Amino acid sequence: MTPAVDQILKDVRKKNFAPLYLLHGDETFFTELIADEIEKIAVPEHERGFNQFTVFGKDTQVGAVINMARRYPFMADRQLVLVKEAQQLGGLNEKASQSLLEEYAKAPLSSTILVLCHTGPFDERKALAKAIGQKGVLLNSKKLYDNKVPDWIGDYCRQQNVKISLKAIQMLFDYIGNDLKRLASEIDKIMINLKVGEEVSADTVERLVGISKEYNVFELQKALTIRDVLKANRIADYFSRNPKDNPLPPMLIILYQFFTKVLMVQASRDQSEKTLATLLGVHTFFVKDYLQTARAYPLWKVAGIIRSIRYADALSKGIDSPSLSEGAILKQLVFDILH
Repeated sequence: MTPAVDQILKDVRKKNFAPLYLLHGDETFFTELIADEIEKIAVPEHERGFNQFTVFGKDTQVGAVINMARRYPFMADRQLVLVKEAQQLGGLNEKASQSLLEEYAKAPLSSTILVLCHTGPFDERKALAKAIGQKGVLLNSKKLYDNKVPDWIGDYCRQQNVKISLKAIQMLFDYIGNDLKRLASEIDKIMINLKVGEEVSADTVERLVGISKEYNVFELQKALTIRDVLKANRIADYFSRNPKDNPLPPMLIILYQFFTKVLMVQASRDQSEKTLATLLGVHTFFVKDYLQTARAYPLWKVAGIIRSIRYADALSKGIDSPSLSEGAILKQLVFDILH
C-alpha cells in the first residue's frame, strides 16, 4: 500500500470518518479497497436498509446525490452515500452542478459520509477538488511503477500474515504484471489453499495460478537463457498446439522486458549485483539470471533479439504477414533468438 492509502484505511478502521471522499486516479484497486472498507464499517448491517445508499454515476444526477447527502440518518448516528463510477455522474462536468457540489463540500453534513469513486484522474486544480480536500479526503491513486509492484506483492502477503518467496513474487509479477486487482485476487486464491504456516513458493504459484510446471513462459525464458535449443523448441511447439491457453502477446511482453534488462546489464560499467539490482529494479536474488544471459549472448545479439521480439509483436497484430499463426511466429522467434 502507499502511505496515503494506509493512513486512510487506519482512520476508517478506527471509525474516524471524513464527511467527504473523492477517490480518483488510474489505480482503481486502491479506490475500491477504501470504498469497500468504508462500506463495511460505516453503517451497521441492521441499519443499512435506511442509512446506506449505493448508486452508479450513469444512473444518477449530481442534484440527486446532494439531496441524499443532505438528508439526516434515520434513527442512527450516520448515513453513507456511495457513488461508484462517479466520472459518469450526470452533470458532473457542468459548471452549475459543480457549483452545487462545491457548495455542499464547503459545509458538508457531519452525519453523512459522501464517497465519490471516480475512475481515472480528476483535475485537482478545480475549485470542487480543493473544497473537498479542505473538508474531507482527496486521493489520487496512480498506477505503481513496475519496479514497485514486487514490493507491493510482498507487502500484501505480509499484511495477510503469509510468507512468500522471492521467486514466487517475481513469477506472479512476470505472469500477471501490474494489475493489482488481479494480483490480489490470485494471491487470495492461493491463501485459501495454503496450509497453516505454509510459505507461498514458486511451486505453489505454478500449481494454484494455473501455470504449467514444464510448459510456461518462465521455463521458455530459462531455456533461452542457457541456450537449451531442444527444450526451448519443445516448449514453443507445445504453445503452438495450445494457443488458447498460451496466447502470444503476454509472452512477448515478458521476453521483451527480460532481454531489455539484459541489455541494460551489458551497458552498465558497474557489474556488482547491488548496483545492477538497483538499475533493473529487481531483488539481488534475480541479478544472476540477467548476468548469465548477458554472458551467453553478446551485446549485438541481444539488440537483435529485442528487434526480433518487436517484429514478432508486429506480426502478431497482422502487420506484414496477416496469415501467420501465433504458434508459427513464436517458433520463428525462438529460432531467431537461438541462432
